[in-house]
Amino acid sequence: MAKRFCCPECFDDHGLRDDIFPTLDPEQGTCDFCGTADTQLIEPSRLFDYFGMLVNVYKPSEEGKLLVEWMKDDWQLFSHQRMDIAHASELLGEILDNKEIVRCNFSPAAIYISEGLAQWDNLRDEMMYSNRWFFDKAIDLDRLKELLDMLLARALPRKWYRARIHTEEEIFPIEQMRAPPKRRSSHGRANPAGIPYLYLGSLPDTAVAEIRPHAGEYACVANFTIPEIKAADLRNPRKRVSPFILDDASKIGQLHADLPLLERLGEELTRPVQPTGAAIDYIPSQYLCEFIKKCGFDGVVYRSSVSDGINLALFDPTQAIDGNVVLYSVAKVSVQVEPK
Repeated sequence: MAKRFCCPECFDDHGLRDDIFPTLDPEQGTCDFCGTADTQLIEPSRLFDYFGMLVNVYKPSEEGKLLVEWMKDDWQLFSHQRMDIAHASELLGEILDNKEIVRCNFSPAAIYISEGLAQWDNLRDEMMYSNRWFFDKAIDLDRLKELLDMLLARALPRKWYRARIHTEEEIFPIEQMRAPPKRRSSHGRANPAGIPYLYLGSLPDTAVAEIRPHAGEYACVANFTIPEIKAADLRNPRKRVSPFILDDASKIGQLHADLPLLERLGEELTRPVQPTGAAIDYIPSQYLCEFIKKCGFDGVVYRSSVSDGINLALFDPTQAIDGNVVLYSVAKVSVQVEPK
């Protein structure tokens, strides 16, 4: 049988793509598994050690799922459109040189546990309703910093947008599209009152959607250029972390146990909040962003709750370079409802 080669796109994992494949003397060509052209190619067996550690996070279980199903659900591996369960299992079998193991059911090993999510829920409740500044509840901040360091945003856009409802005869000048002055800075999803951050959207539509306009209104949209920054990316933690950058199966197992905490933190920055309750409901996400800033990040990237784009809260607004301002008309506002 002729040798077959796989590529980073089979797995869609940044650790494999950026850190591991380049060290394995890859060839260049078309992948035999997912069909991606002009990409890095290696024999699947070269990945045995990396996937071997990952497999050790799971133990055989009749009530479990296939290894590939766990890897898709837990780490969002094999997310290429051609890598369905059958094709992904075929590739994993070649990586592990074991065609039988990929047909067996597994469950996560019970030895890996995390109290992080419970600690956050307790702290969240305390800071909202009991103690604002001096907490009785604790969360492992050292571990939280380690986890945030795994969520470093990659390849962010350089151009971002901020919108304001147009209420004057003239278009707002760029000076009035920046972050508000400290004394006029109200509480936001990421910032406490009096500490202005610059909230930006990845597209004009995203920026306009965030200000909740009505159809028929006009919005001024300014563009800003952002230099290379260190930002925490909380859009999809299971996709942002890579188990392959860790050098020990126990570290991968602990990361697996902490994934629910990272997902909850991402939800804090995306959860819809009613204006009447914002002063209280924003407190957990403000605390989180203050900690992210304390850890040396320049900003935080998060999903938009009202559009398909992404948002950036820039902690130091002076890092943004002014662009120009364009007037947009709001042609349509979409509403989606769900039964409660």
